[in-house]
Amino acid sequence: MSQANRLHRMRAPHWLGLYGMIALAWGLLYAMQLPPDLLAAASVYGAGFWEALCRVEPGLAGAPNILAMWALMSAAMMAPTALPAFATWEDLVQTGRAQGFVRLAGGYLLIWLGFAVLATGAQLALAGAGLLTPLGESANIWLTAALLLGAGAYQFSTLKGACLAKCRRPLVFFMQYWGEGPFRMGLRLGAVCLGCCWALMALAFVGGTMNLIWMGGAMVLMMLEKLPEIGARLTRPLGFGLLALGAAVMISELGGWI
Repeated sequence: MSQANRLHRMRAPHWLGLYGMIALAWGLLYAMQLPPDLLAAASVYGAGFWEALCRVEPGLAGAPNILAMWALMSAAMMAPTALPAFATWEDLVQTGRAQGFVRLAGGYLLIWLGFAVLATGAQLALAGAGLLTPLGESANIWLTAALLLGAGAYQFSTLKGACLAKCRRPLVFFMQYWGEGPFRMGLRLGAVCLGCCWALMALAFVGGTMNLIWMGGAMVLMMLEKLPEIGARLTRPLGFGLLALGAAVMISELGGWI
């Protein structure tokens, strides 16, 4: 299919719905970070709605808000990285029907909703141990170093390489699993994407789970890493950079003890 035809197909209503969902997720994430004086001006839904959405209570009382934040973050950051794969699937079906597309995207996002549940549990546990600030940022230098070093080492792992190989060749992926149907392929695509990106997503605890700059930068990195030519040149240098940063954090802490 020519690029012009693909771009035309990606203006169909189900594509516009996906774009709208991504934009809404980013908008809600932005709203969750507004200071109280600006929240009071959010009269469209009422200040009470925004304040309830943004308030993170200690312990299990804060779980619903934290889960909502992680679910929005996963949708806002990971759905854009899958757009080339979704477009490839639609090239193969050549029908433009929304039903199969919605099932494919739904399966993909369901996997990331599961990740959001796990991330919520991790944030509650870390916050309960005093290792995270109320904004979801590491308050412990050793946790910061461990997250950076772990993410850096994972860049060189066999599992990461295998998952990236599938993400970078969506045509081969869909041809391999075509008989499973769109929903199960969406689940499988989400699992492969999770295998690529979970360690980078965990760095939210370094940059802060309410930090839009970190979210945007990480999304761009993960999108580029899934592109065949650019990604092949990015994965290992990114790993070296994360390892170096983690080592620098450890050295700075050890230097303070000397």
